[in-house]
Amino acid sequence: MTFGNPDFVAYAQSYGAQGHRVTEAGGLAPTLEKAFAAGGLHLVVVPVDYSENVRVLVDELADMQH
Repeated sequence: MTFGNPDFVAYAQSYGAQGHRVTEAGGLAPTLEKAFAAGGLHLVVVPVDYSENVRVLVDELADMQH
């Protein structure tokens, strides 16, 4: 069984907030600007790919062992 993340945008909207999902780095600033300009409560979902962090950590740990 695989569990995914909940739909945080829909979750925010169910509580009366505005939900936004950023799908690429270039979309973060415009999304935040729109949210601040609109006022009210906003939730901005920014998925993060942690695979690069794991690779860097593994490489650094390997270097420490040598």
